[in-house]
Amino acid sequence: MQLDFFPSRTLTLYLAKLFVVRILAVLVMLVLVLLALDLLAETGDILAVPGNGQAEIFEYASLRAPQLAARFLPYSVLLATLITLVTLNQNSEVVAMKAAGLSAHQVLAPLLLTAALVSAVSFGFNERIVTRANATLAAWQAAEYGPVPASDTGAGKPRANIYLTDGDNILSAATLTGTGVDIVLTGVTWYARAPGGIIREQIRAPRATFAAPGWRLENPAKFDVAGAVTDRPASLVVGEGLTPERIMLQSVDVDAQGFWELKASIDAYEAAGRNTDEMRAKWWHRLSGPLSALLMPLLGSVAAFGLARSGQLFVRAIIGMALGFAYFVVDNAALAMGSFGGYPPLLAAWAPFLLFLLLGETVLIRTEE
Repeated sequence: MQLDFFPSRTLTLYLAKLFVVRILAVLVMLVLVLLALDLLAETGDILAVPGNGQAEIFEYASLRAPQLAARFLPYSVLLATLITLVTLNQNSEVVAMKAAGLSAHQVLAPLLLTAALVSAVSFGFNERIVTRANATLAAWQAAEYGPVPASDTGAGKPRANIYLTDGDNILSAATLTGTGVDIVLTGVTWYARAPGGIIREQIRAPRATFAAPGWRLENPAKFDVAGAVTDRPASLVVGEGLTPERIMLQSVDVDAQGFWELKASIDAYEAAGRNTDEMRAKWWHRLSGPLSALLMPLLGSVAAFGLARSGQLFVRAIIGMALGFAYFVVDNAALAMGSFGGYPPLLAAWAPFLLFLLLGETVLIRTEE
């Protein structure tokens, strides 16, 4: 095997350009189709809120589109790989390149380099755009597409769907804004439970603030389950065992935090003696996830070689697609296993990548080199 993987600058640019154009075309197509389907499901809920209109629909689309792009970029790279390699094979361009003395790895090298750049761009895109879109959209959905409550101090980005336990009792909130003693909870529900989990009281309040200790519910509605009686006291203090530090730990949204911010949250959890398997698995996956784009040219390379007129080109394309989708299935399964402690987090994030990297190299070397 020759060690000069880029013997021709012209050929490298030609293949890279073909690959990039097809990646963008497939990604745009997937995002537009999936976004249209998503809007069909969500538009009714958005417009049900008084005052919402076309601007809010466009806002939802602008927040949802980065999520879809990040999720389906590896699939786009896989499909673009197959389209590019099948086209080159049908036009006998692969035969011409091999006749000129290029090895299979040299044919794939421009695609692998392009995929590596796509992986780097994907990581930056996830860090700078997708995490912020996740946080904003989660808070907006928790407010049922109404106005998202702002913190009194304006500090801290909104967090959604807070769920905490204080002994047998439960405190839930739709959104959290602010930090430390300035935390403001909205859409609050307090469940006072007897030993054994039986609910004695349910208290709902639109807003809660830190009362040092406990959390002061403003304009609460208190329902006594045993007597079926509703009371409306001026205010109540609940959850005296819930400190702001504990709430900040409990309300961590992994998908809304950047790489280094998530690392700090993991360190804080470990310092508090909390289990961090799920968070650490997703932290490692922040690196291995974007790198999945690098695997796609290797897994789809089976479609590049073999004579197009042999009648096996379609079968080769199906094999390449099957290998690519098998990676995504194994990757998701391993990440799920790592999240509840079935696998060590490092193994859960990196084992599928390394396994399919070796598999792709083995298939390529055994069949073409």
